[in-house]
Amino acid sequence: MRLGATIPNFKAETTQGPIQFYDWVGDSWCVLFSHPADFTPVCTTELGRMAVHDHEFKKRGVKVIAHSCDKLSDHESWVNDIKSYCLDIPGDFPYPIIGDEKRRLAVLLDMIDEDSKDDPETALTVRSLYIIGPDKKLKLSMTYPTSTGRNVDEILRVIDSLQLTSRLKVIATPANWTPGTKVMILPEVKDEDLPKLFPKGVEKVSMPSGITYVRTTTDY
Repeated sequence: MRLGATIPNFKAETTQGPIQFYDWVGDSWCVLFSHPADFTPVCTTELGRMAVHDHEFKKRGVKVIAHSCDKLSDHESWVNDIKSYCLDIPGDFPYPIIGDEKRRLAVLLDMIDEDSKDDPETALTVRSLYIIGPDKKLKLSMTYPTSTGRNVDEILRVIDSLQLTSRLKVIATPANWTPGTKVMILPEVKDEDLPKLFPKGVEKVSMPSGITYVRTTTDY
């Protein structure tokens, strides 16, 4: 799916009961992520680490939901394996896993590989992750091959960036940004407006081109 696309209001069966997506997510941000199959080693570590960090997602007002093209009964058995492997998951497994045995949702959400994208019966779910805003639009997507597991710290970092830039629309976050470090002021912001927007100050970086387009601040 393309950035800015509206996530459809799908129905699904999950390990925590049936959901209608819009009702379930409400006005929250959401992380929806898919996996090739249950009982696979890399996926086991990913679902485990997402569960361990559940408090970090809740702190940011983010709901988490996983997806895999397997039966709910397999999901429930797999959750027991995940909890056994990731012993630092506190309490009950915190988020639902969608059962999509017929791969209909995988096709609808474009979470399938190129070779089988036109055949919903054989479509292989790829390791896709969608960050969805309260407006139900896709804000960020990450797609990994089956050989490479995700970095949960990076997922949290980009959520911090998305939420910050959604609130303060005149900035962007630079490479390797983390909360509390410098942000970039967008080029369309006029110099005369800077004192009002950033009363604690702005740093302007001189460039060999003579064009002043790098302006940073920690006033956010």
